[in-house]
Amino acid sequence: MDTAGGAGPAGAPGAPDSKTNKEGSKSRSRRWWRKVKAKASRLMHSMDLRTMTQSLVTLAEDNIAFFSSQGPGETTRRLSGVFAGIREQALGLEPALGRLLSVAHLFDLDAETPANGYRSLVHTARCCLAHLLHKSRYVASNRRSIFFRTSHNLAELEAYLAALTQLRALAYYAQRLLATNRPGGLFFEGDEELTTDFLREYVTLHKGCFYGRCLGFQFAPAIRPFLQTIAIGLVSFGEHYKRNETGLGVTASSLFTSGRFAIDPELRGAEFERIAQNLDVHFWKAFWNITEIEVLSSLANMASATVRVSRLLSLPPEAFEMPLTADPKLMVTISPPSAHTGPGPVLVRLISYDLREGQDSEELNSLVKSEGPRSLELRPRPQQAPRSRSLVVHIHGGGFVAQTSKSHEPYLKTWAQELGVPILSIDYSLAPEAPFPRALEECFYAYCWAIKHCTLLGSTGERICLAGDSAGGNLCFTVSLRAAAYGVRVPDGIMAAYPATMLQPAASPSRLLSLMDPLLPLSVLSKCVSAYAGGETEDHCDSDQKALGMMGLVRRDTALLLRDLRLGASSWLNSFLELSGRKSHQNLMPKAEPMRRSVSEAALAQPEELGTDPLKNLTRHDLSLRGSSETSGTPELSLSAETLGPSTPSDVNFFLRSEDAPEEVEARDEARDELGTQDKGLSIGVTFPEGFHPRRSSQGPTRMPLYSSPIAKNPFMSPLLAPDSMLQSLPTVHIVACALDPMLDDSVMFARRLRNLGKPVTLRVVEDLPHGFLSLAALCRETREAAALCVERIRLVLTPPGPTSPV
Repeated sequence: MDTAGGAGPAGAPGAPDSKTNKEGSKSRSRRWWRKVKAKASRLMHSMDLRTMTQSLVTLAEDNIAFFSSQGPGETTRRLSGVFAGIREQALGLEPALGRLLSVAHLFDLDAETPANGYRSLVHTARCCLAHLLHKSRYVASNRRSIFFRTSHNLAELEAYLAALTQLRALAYYAQRLLATNRPGGLFFEGDEELTTDFLREYVTLHKGCFYGRCLGFQFAPAIRPFLQTIAIGLVSFGEHYKRNETGLGVTASSLFTSGRFAIDPELRGAEFERIAQNLDVHFWKAFWNITEIEVLSSLANMASATVRVSRLLSLPPEAFEMPLTADPKLMVTISPPSAHTGPGPVLVRLISYDLREGQDSEELNSLVKSEGPRSLELRPRPQQAPRSRSLVVHIHGGGFVAQTSKSHEPYLKTWAQELGVPILSIDYSLAPEAPFPRALEECFYAYCWAIKHCTLLGSTGERICLAGDSAGGNLCFTVSLRAAAYGVRVPDGIMAAYPATMLQPAASPSRLLSLMDPLLPLSVLSKCVSAYAGGETEDHCDSDQKALGMMGLVRRDTALLLRDLRLGASSWLNSFLELSGRKSHQNLMPKAEPMRRSVSEAALAQPEELGTDPLKNLTRHDLSLRGSSETSGTPELSLSAETLGPSTPSDVNFFLRSEDAPEEVEARDEARDELGTQDKGLSIGVTFPEGFHPRRSSQGPTRMPLYSSPIAKNPFMSPLLAPDSMLQSLPTVHIVACALDPMLDDSVMFARRLRNLGKPVTLRVVEDLPHGFLSLAALCRETREAAALCVERIRLVLTPPGPTSPV
């Protein structure tokens, strides 16, 4: 914020020779201005939408009149034009937001949980309006000052005007969804061709304005510097990514030598948009895996809780038997995962705050996999803690394509300390090398192994909670569904943080937010889902090895970076620039045999692909004899070809609740009729009123899969599409979602389906935080509180039910 004129905070800078006093005064000054901006933000957010719009229009007209009277000149002309644009877009946006807000409550889970994509879109637009109102007031108050930074303020106003224009386009798209969907439905329900037309139109919108000066404006203030750092690192990493493809190599200094992206927000925004639209899933896999680098993971662990046990285990691919829940005398065989790459070991990480009985046994030690010098060894301890009554089985996120338990270890250590129970985190195989159903098979195998061998993990296994975030949340649901299909013990509860439950490229109001989300752009989300579904068809014969080679080069040069930091900033910067040019051809990795990437639907059609258990058929028969054939004996709960095929529309009708009151249904119908009348005769591509033209992307066609793979309709891939008979088998579910997450509607709709079935489910929605906040748990107060909420939900699962139980 510019600070021209007006009284400043108490404590002016001291004498010129007092460096300490200067720094202290500057720190106090920054804190004072943060308080001023926070107070202004609270005041403006307390305004209703119409009052805010009218205030902004009044200020815009005042500024137009002032700058128009300043005579000819390019700068004054642009200032007049930008305020005229703000007035036009604000007046056009306010009615659209008002209509969305008037019906948004009809899509909430309940009155205590006012959250859905329509509300989030309105909130985001209000944040943009509030910033423009604040900036317009500042300009009106300081435009005559000699300290008024004209070019800076003009650039910021133009950036937020571009954002406001795109938000207006999103509001019209949301209206279109509201008019097209069934009452209460948050996901677009047109046929596939209509859906593709909608997405093709949507992805052409300009996005760069949200990644420049406006980056993260909708999130909590403490999150924005982190997002800016991520964005600068991303575009720098992307700039050097092609060097690896051409044999020039990628260095760790790549993340620090592109300073122009830090000082030129517009350039950063354009480059971010280009990367998001055009680079393939292998780039995102490599970038997200930067947290796996030894130095970065060690730094993260230094700031996390200290635990007695953190050991990587390798579970051998050996079949074992599990008792059936209905009749423990009957056994079912759990076969090792075999899809795509054949039987292989499954890696898991055991984390425990205390060393408990069984965790240093010879049997467990024989499974330990060395992690090199980082591997934590158990230190001698005179007395072991007894086995815990509970166990948490964790499945990490990462879009099904990236990260391992190492990336999530910092917050898992905190969980282990606060919950006082062992945690087993599963390192499942990643797409596109290992697409669906490999990850599901491995997670299910590890879950069953944990139940059978819980005493080795330091637990008696009386209470078991499945916990995961994002893609891991999806796998928590599907592992539970598969456990029910096999007839083995399902967990006592599930805690899913911002889970993905619908893996089809279906539009919803919250997914419209992916246009501006720096962590989950729509094109990136679609590429990850396509890779998991086995639809990665781009011609990258050696992309896997390139990504591996790139990470090796990053690790090498990170060590060099730490050495050169001792020589001074200018010295290491110049040395790395020279080093990357001299050694570019010395670190090429040998080509490896490419792994299978695509799912073979013919193979998936064979029942043995999802399990070759010799007792499976017997088990299904036994399940049907125990009196619950409508739940466990149906084809939907088996792992046969019928399950792997798409669900029929008649099986999946979760948009209209059977117990809805007639007046509520009528209100929804009236809202649809009103919007439908306004848009009558318009095709899905003609969404905007006459005279309004949103900004279009200049980055060319988006390399994004628009058509959904039939496999994405599989309920073991998209649990939101599972029939009622399958969802009835789920245990208590606790969902923690983010109001500004493009995946919010996944959580709302999934919780609604479970609620309609009478299943115990809670949904808590945190404000102002991005998708993936668990990995940012140590960043600020807001993320710590959200992470603590996840721990509280897990504790509810681990608490035995009783008369005073909250669940």
